[in-house]
Amino acid sequence: MTTEGVETGSDDAEAYADLGATTENAMDIAATSMDRVRELVPDETLADRIRQKSVHATGDPEFQHLVRFTGETEDAPVVAGARAVLDERPIVTDITMVKEGITGRGHDCPVRKAIGNGAELAKRTGMTRTAASVLELDSEGVYDGAVAVVGNAPTAALALADCIEDGTRPAVVVATPVGFVKAAESRGRLREVAAAHGVPAITNVGRRGGSGLAAGLTNELVHVASDVRNGEVDLP
Repeated sequence: MTTEGVETGSDDAEAYADLGATTENAMDIAATSMDRVRELVPDETLADRIRQKSVHATGDPEFQHLVRFTGETEDAPVVAGARAVLDERPIVTDITMVKEGITGRGHDCPVRKAIGNGAELAKRTGMTRTAASVLELDSEGVYDGAVAVVGNAPTAALALADCIEDGTRPAVVVATPVGFVKAAESRGRLREVAAAHGVPAITNVGRRGGSGLAAGLTNELVHVASDVRNGEVDLP
């Protein structure tokens, strides 16, 4: 499976208008930026599109080597994410910053954040607000079939891993929590649990990551879905 038939260059500038490029000049800049990324990152598979987006979001060509795909193939989580978008499944983020970075174009998925839920649980148990918020939403069945996105909080990724281990089945997980404490470990646990229970996931290794990266990778799932809808990409 490849992205054969997808046009590159200035013709696809509109696809990236949601990233802030709304004028002709800004769209030209966005298109030129992606052209340069494609010179540095392969452009053959759906997984390559996620690698490209990781480089675009971080400004670091080496980041392409830090992205990890959990599934039967590297393309599997991209396919699962695009299908979830086409099916208008919820996109659920850990914090507000990630939610605000999700494009409003090219999909009709409800987008909501976990933070702000579970305040009583956090107070009663002493766990972090983000972990409590994930557990609270999970108790309501919100994560089943959803695009589950964690861009900031390692404890949210750990809580999501616990939920998956207990039977929750997101359509796909995008997790790039950032930091020096538990970030890499939380992503590692999420990969392990996702692989064990057949949940497709896109994560990264190392300390880097963050909200902008998580939003960018999720937006690329939306762009893939849009290309499928327009007949430019076929999903298996």
